[in-house]
Amino acid sequence: MDTPVLAPAATERRRVRVRGTVQGVGFRPFVWRLAHELSLDGWVLNDAEGVLAEVQGPRAALEDFLRRVAADAPPLSRVTAVEAQAVAAEPGAGFAIAASRGGTATTPVTPDAATCPDCLSELFDPADRRYRYPFINCTHCGPRFTITKGVPYDRPRTTMAPFAMCPACAREYGDPADRRFHAQPDACPVCGPRIALLGEHGEPVARPDVIAAALAKIRDGKVVALKGLGGFHLVCDAANVRAVARLRAAKQREEKPFAVMAANAASLEPFAVIDADSRALLESRERPIVLCPKRPACDERLAGIAGGVSALGAMLPCTPLQWLLFFEASGAKAGTAWLEAPQDLVLVMTSANPGGEPLVTGNDEAVRRLAGIADAFVVHDRDIAARCDDSLVRATPEGPAFVRRARGWTPRAIALPRHGPPVLATGAWLKNTACVTRGAEAFLTPHVGDLDNAPTCESLDEAVAHLLAILEVEPAACAHDLHPDFYSSRLAARLAAERGIPAFAIQHHHAHIAAVCAEHGIAGPVLGLAMDGVGMGTDGTAWGGELLRVDGARFRRLGHLGTLRLPGGDRAAREPWRMGAAALHALGRGAEVAQRYSRPGAAIVAEMLDRGTNAPLTTSAGRWFDAAAALLGVREVSAFEGQAAMQLEALAAAHGPVAAERSLWRITPEATLDLLPLAERLAATTDAAYGAALFHATLVQALAAWAREAAAREGLAAVALGGGCFVNAILSEGLRRALGAGGLTVLEARAAPANDGGIALGQAWAALQELASSRNEPGDE
Repeated sequence: MDTPVLAPAATERRRVRVRGTVQGVGFRPFVWRLAHELSLDGWVLNDAEGVLAEVQGPRAALEDFLRRVAADAPPLSRVTAVEAQAVAAEPGAGFAIAASRGGTATTPVTPDAATCPDCLSELFDPADRRYRYPFINCTHCGPRFTITKGVPYDRPRTTMAPFAMCPACAREYGDPADRRFHAQPDACPVCGPRIALLGEHGEPVARPDVIAAALAKIRDGKVVALKGLGGFHLVCDAANVRAVARLRAAKQREEKPFAVMAANAASLEPFAVIDADSRALLESRERPIVLCPKRPACDERLAGIAGGVSALGAMLPCTPLQWLLFFEASGAKAGTAWLEAPQDLVLVMTSANPGGEPLVTGNDEAVRRLAGIADAFVVHDRDIAARCDDSLVRATPEGPAFVRRARGWTPRAIALPRHGPPVLATGAWLKNTACVTRGAEAFLTPHVGDLDNAPTCESLDEAVAHLLAILEVEPAACAHDLHPDFYSSRLAARLAAERGIPAFAIQHHHAHIAAVCAEHGIAGPVLGLAMDGVGMGTDGTAWGGELLRVDGARFRRLGHLGTLRLPGGDRAAREPWRMGAAALHALGRGAEVAQRYSRPGAAIVAEMLDRGTNAPLTTSAGRWFDAAAALLGVREVSAFEGQAAMQLEALAAAHGPVAAERSLWRITPEATLDLLPLAERLAATTDAAYGAALFHATLVQALAAWAREAAAREGLAAVALGGGCFVNAILSEGLRRALGAGGLTVLEARAAPANDGGIALGQAWAALQELASSRNEPGDE
């Protein structure tokens, strides 16, 4: 019997649109290789909307292609949609990468990414032409955002433009089978950027090996300014007490914790607890600073690094230049076996932003601004197009909780639940970032900082202009904080007036909750707990402990924390003893202030409280933390913002959980949460650690009870938590459990910081909904 002859599979053709972060990440060569593997004909190209391809072959192969084009996508890509439609088949002619098409870009520039394993293997291979080359990269890693001046993202619009590729690099760049195909930063020692060593006055220092010379200076107790992706770091030996003290004195950073860098997680284990979630973040391509719980020996072995707080800010190398320092320290000459071995070298790796001003980015600028701080400079001739600090996160099972969102994530899009016209939001006063929306996505600038000096204000101008340029949008509206005197508010008003567009003032705590709603896709009503330092309320007073009903562009204040006075106004935020005095005064014990706090001016503060002069009322949760710290004798004067609260959290964590006492709070008929009974107890507590634990436990249960009552009254089932107090792990984790146990859905900040670093997202989302309501557009379900 003859064997039947199977008919050839019918040839079909599909036009495939891939959306998301799919340009500058090796997506076209990935598609090219996948098509060749599956023996498909067609083409692929970049255009304004992302990646467009036509693929032709048997149906089974096409279905496999459509599945794998998302599932096996390159590591730096983020595929948000794969759309396919049938088109007429054409004569087979192989598969090609076609020329890109123009138009207004809707695909974003990608964030910078840490050096990939393939590049590390080459970096430490003496036979490779990029052996020990500090700028090695490929389509899977390296600089992106920080070298991009404009779009479309190609070499002439980056700071790599001055470096013409040599023939070997040009061959890689043009070969679809090579992982450096169209890698815009591609370079080698023959044609690319170079490093140099400068002395403390900026004079060139001739050394045959810059890396070895820099490491020798660090081991000798010197401070080295090291140029990174988005700016300079100040680097010294973290185990050298004198070097650390000298850096603190020179940078005028008395007590604020330093971040450290080690070669690997094993090298951090003696100092901090590295759980699976923390390790995953440390080793991720984003390479943030991760807050890891300190081990008991940390403060002794790394004296002066992170005293008085519960966590060590730790990071692993991100750039080839950083890796080369640890390669040199390891004593290895070749290979990658050393990468997992513990190393003794731990480096302080702190942002070079003297005086709280913007991060230093230029070589000449570094010599000028870091004079008297750095003993030497490791510089290079690739310019930084966009300033970008290190991201700072806390690991959770749900992913990173941001304290600062910058390198590794900027300018990654945050999905919004509805489309709308472009909005520019300019953020708050502290921890400033700005936000631009495009379609149904929001984009945050990197962390800008506190707008208390002219250079930082100029940095905000630059960050806004750069983000608008790379997104190719013109805002249809601006949004800003309700406080009219913030530089960010004035900037929004000026830009709106220049463009003839509306500017919306969004109340500070409404914006905190709106930010959480934006990332969770909530357009309808939600209960909001906004707990932070201070923000101007609609009544002109200082809010900061708010229970809100938020419904898109509208909100209603349902309740607030009991008020305390701010003796001396803003000075009270820097001197917690003043908040301790305010709590005593509220308890009717003002006569004890001068006796309890032997500070200059204590008697005057008591008199201010009695008379109510220069002592405005506030509902601030942050100031209640300060009051608790002062009543327990933990901290009377803060060396940096949030220090008292951080020390209180550290003490509570060290003590361990205690039971909350129901008698220590009251909820009034007006829905005010009165914490004075708790303050009374703390004033009589002699064990500061127990008092700190009691404060946290009681605050968690009090807030949960308060929210449950309001949710029942309002008929709401979800609670959004926003504001800087929720950076506190004990508070956020405890409240999540307590509210969840009460049947409420808890929404937390994950895509942006809970603190003021995420407030621009909320401003933008509220403004988008204001625009939609003014046009009578229905909200998305």
